[in-house]
Amino acid sequence: MAHAHLDAAAGAPLHPAAREVLDAALARGYADPRALHGLGRDARLLLDNAREAVADALAVRRDEVWFTGPLDAVQRGLLGLAEARLHRGARLVVPSVEHAHVRHAARWWADRHGGQVHEVGVDSWGRAYDGDLVESAIGGDVAAVACQLANHEVGTIQPAGQVELPDGVPLFVDGSASLGMIDLPETGWSAAAGHATSWGGPGSVGVLVVRRGTRWSNPFPGDPEPQDFGGALPDVAGSLAAAAALQATLAERAEVDGRRRRLVDRIREVAAALPDTEVVGDPVERLPHLVTFSCLYLSGEALVRELDRAGFGVASGSACTASTLEPSHVLAAMGALTHGNVRISLGRDVTEQQVEALLAVLPEIVGRLRSEVGL
Repeated sequence: MAHAHLDAAAGAPLHPAAREVLDAALARGYADPRALHGLGRDARLLLDNAREAVADALAVRRDEVWFTGPLDAVQRGLLGLAEARLHRGARLVVPSVEHAHVRHAARWWADRHGGQVHEVGVDSWGRAYDGDLVESAIGGDVAAVACQLANHEVGTIQPAGQVELPDGVPLFVDGSASLGMIDLPETGWSAAAGHATSWGGPGSVGVLVVRRGTRWSNPFPGDPEPQDFGGALPDVAGSLAAAAALQATLAERAEVDGRRRRLVDRIREVAAALPDTEVVGDPVERLPHLVTFSCLYLSGEALVRELDRAGFGVASGSACTASTLEPSHVLAAMGALTHGNVRISLGRDVTEQQVEALLAVLPEIVGRLRSEVGL
């Protein structure tokens, strides 16, 4: 059997719909869409079509959608809200399980303005306490609150749609790991970000949504209002491919995610039966394609290495800094084991055969590695 890529959360092949559109768009959408000549107007039409498609898919207005880089979407989304409320204070409220991109951006902005970042705790499943989010936003000095749509490491769905913040405090929703699988809340948020890879689009494209009427101010040099790609030359072809992938993903979501959820349930069952192994994250209210478990007495690096040798690509360490294999801040915040952890995330094309092949070798690999360390 060919090598099975079971780390789709970190990167996956383009959706066929995106690949088809990308090839065609590269031939037409290479000009600057801000230019007044014919090729520029043609590129602008393609970009506007992409914006319309994404807005329709996310159930927002077309003038609320902006294309940019994935990291830039997160940073501008959160910090733009904070910048617009700097006159009220420089305190940011962030759950302790937010992605490193959110946490780093919040700390950078707070340090720059003499503020602070208040981290809200989570329960044993990794879900932020919505009451704590609301209570932490009281006081008049809060610039913005962040709450991800679902956790990128353990899959637990967060209470982003349940938070009613006081005194006009804006909420930023990071959907980088989940848009395409989970819808944005209908109300209660001011800005959101998405990463096209979560729905099979190009890895270079992110989506920033700023709700109409929201006070938002550019936290970086440049024009004060939102712009595609921060005012740089827009990636028209990539944006159009991202839009096509999102539409296709939503059309097939019920079938694809239903199948992936069943396969993840199977992985959770086998992993939970392994001695001294903890499966983390909410077993029900979770992303359909992702599961994380930790094996006591083992290193995540060793598990990743041996599973790779057996033909299975998985992740370990902190999911947002996997190359360093640092202990996961998400698992630490949950009070779970921070070593010997494996994150498996299934792409849209994963097969039952691949999953069963993984589960056939997993107990043997765990047992062998433990015997090698004298257990």
